[in-house]
Amino acid sequence: MAEIEIKSEIAGKVWLIEAEAGTEVEEDDAVIILESMKMEIPVGAPKDGKITEILVAKDDAVAEGQTVAKMEA
Repeated sequence: MAEIEIKSEIAGKVWLIEAEAGTEVEEDDAVIILESMKMEIPVGAPKDGKITEILVAKDDAVAEGQTVAKMEA
């Protein structure tokens, strides 16, 4: 299995964390929801696999390209 970093495609604030370590996800499942410009932007899993680590907390500021979670696929 390969470790994959899940990165934010946009700067924003963590509004909701949809998955936690150990959660099985499918490709494009929302892992974290960001709020940016009063819009909810999902950060999805790039592949099927299991979340191994969430690197942000609710209300954290996230930069574009920042790794927000890690998973095994």
